[in-house]
This record gives sequence, structure tokens and C-alpha cells, in this order.
Amino acid sequence: MIIILIISFLLPARAACQGMPTYDNTNFISLVKQLIESGKQTANIIKTVEFLKTQKDNIEKVNDVVRQLKAVREIGRNNQRLINVMQNDLRDILGSPFIKPDEVSRVSQSFTSIVENSLNTLDFIDEILSSDYLKMTDAERTAILNEKELESREMVANITTKTKRYKDIISFRKMQDKINNRETEY
Repeated sequence: MIIILIISFLLPARAACQGMPTYDNTNFISLVKQLIESGKQTANIIKTVEFLKTQKDNIEKVNDVVRQLKAVREIGRNNQRLINVMQNDLRDILGSPFIKPDEVSRVSQSFTSIVENSLNTLDFIDEILSSDYLKMTDAERTAILNEKELESREMVANITTKTKRYKDIISFRKMQDKINNRETEY
């Protein structure tokens, strides 16, 4: 057996042989250092991603609060418009001599129901904002406030339409009165 080994070493090198792999310790140490640095960088990237996720959640919470504030502010503006209509236009409509007594009660009831609905909306909003209201998330609370904002816009549009309609009726009756009571020179 030893003889075979000696002969194999002495044979010409023409035969395809593979030798034992040799390791360069410097390259191996360098590779290990690179792997350790890569691991540190990966850990830092993971920390950064977690931090960014936390910040994203905080920004979403702030955005929800801002949306809630905008919705509440818009509802407040719409209610102010309703109050202005009630103070100015309704007084003019009800004080007009061209509105019949039975119409006064219908006009009053119509406007009163809109105002009561508006006040109920404000109470509901106060309840939503001041309590947990069935443990709602900010997104759910914002959705409800946006829905109430749309309702308040509809109330403003409704009261504006009614006011315009009553003003048109008054204008028409004024014109009709002028035509009926004009002096003729025949």
C-alpha cells in the first residue's frame, strides 16, 4: 500500500488530479468580520424599520385627529349658517305680509325640525368626542364625524332651498299684489 502511494507521487503529472484545498486564514478572518458587520447593519436596519413603523402609526393617529377636527369645524360652520338663516331670513319670511297665517306655522315647523336635528347632531358629536363611545378607533370616529358633516351640509342645502323657495313665493305674491292693485287710467 505504501508502495502504491509512492508510485502515485512519482508518476508524471499528466493525470488530472485534484489536490487538497488550502485555506487562506486571512481571507477567512476577513469574511467573518464582514459577516459580523453585516449582522450589525441588519440589526440597525431592523431597529430603524421598527422606529419608522411607530412614527407612521403616530402620524396616522395625528391625521385622524386632524380629520376629526376639520369635520367638527365644518359642522360648526354649517350650524352657524343655520343660525344665521334662522336669525335673518326666517325673520324676514315670517314677518312678510305675503305669508299666510297657516303657512307661518308650517314654515316654523319646517325650520324648527332642521334646527332640532342640528342640535341632536351636536349632542351626538359631543358624546363621540368626550367618551370612548363603544371603544371606537380614531378611524371609526372620523368616519362617523365625516358622515355627520355630510348630514350638516345637507341640512344647510335643505334650509337654503326652503329659504329661497319661500322668498320666491313672497316675491311672486308681491308682484301679484302690485298687478292686482295697480291703478288704471281708462
